[in-house]
Amino acid sequence: MLIGIAGLGRMGRPMATHLAQAGHTVLGHDPGLDRAPEGVELVRSTAELAKTPLTISMLPDGPTTRDLVLNGLTNAAPGHLHVVMGTVGPELVRELARISTVHVLDAPVSGSVSMAEAATLTTMVGGSPEQFERVRPLLAAMTVAQFHCGPVGAGSAAKLAVNAVLAALSQGVAEGLLIAEAGGLDLTTFYGVLRNSAAGAPYVGYKEEAFLSPDTAGVAAPVSLIRKDLGLALDLARTRGLSLPASEAAFAVLDYAMQTGLGQEDMARVLTALRLRDGSRGA
Repeated sequence: MLIGIAGLGRMGRPMATHLAQAGHTVLGHDPGLDRAPEGVELVRSTAELAKTPLTISMLPDGPTTRDLVLNGLTNAAPGHLHVVMGTVGPELVRELARISTVHVLDAPVSGSVSMAEAATLTTMVGGSPEQFERVRPLLAAMTVAQFHCGPVGAGSAAKLAVNAVLAALSQGVAEGLLIAEAGGLDLTTFYGVLRNSAAGAPYVGYKEEAFLSPDTAGVAAPVSLIRKDLGLALDLARTRGLSLPASEAAFAVLDYAMQTGLGQEDMARVLTALRLRDGSRGA
């Protein structure tokens, strides 16, 4: 199948490669790239992507996604299907589905860059059952699990809910480490306890290095990204009159982390942010 993909960053790049490896012809567009991912043909404009029957966007925010769908794909043929895989929030996806000349569904993913490289992401899909069945084989080339969450926008709502839990969990781990440290515990020893306790979710296990050795662990998901997603979740909550105290507290710490220059560091750096805020050691 001929597929167009916009956004070949840290997540989109391996995802496009997986599509090519699955036997699809993939056209990619990303102004920041000089070299195409393996198996992908770079094109100069989004108008060239519109020549395909199906496009995917893995873009960083709502404005760039809106511009692609409403301006870049205006010459797409009737029946063109666009899959929004970036996290932009359900309201925007529903708006695009309502006003765009192309068919729109959403399929944001949960997982890190390493999971994108291994094709072990989870995707949450919002669209009709027929649309879901049409895109599921493509999604299966990039992700290990595909969930049909409901009509368009439902996938984005699910993604925001997942990342709200993730942000609270990250903050909980950071605070647990600070409590353990205050009690005189060796943090490596304590992390082993935590990993094998009732609180030992998979996230706790695979983020150990990020929390204990942040300078060498690399970046799986940056502070700026989780802050953006949690902000979208809080925006959605406010439109429904919901109060989410844990998410609001986590957002405040992420916001502080951004202010102290940690925006491009891994989200586990909330531990660093809490230490800086309290005037204690910044490692």
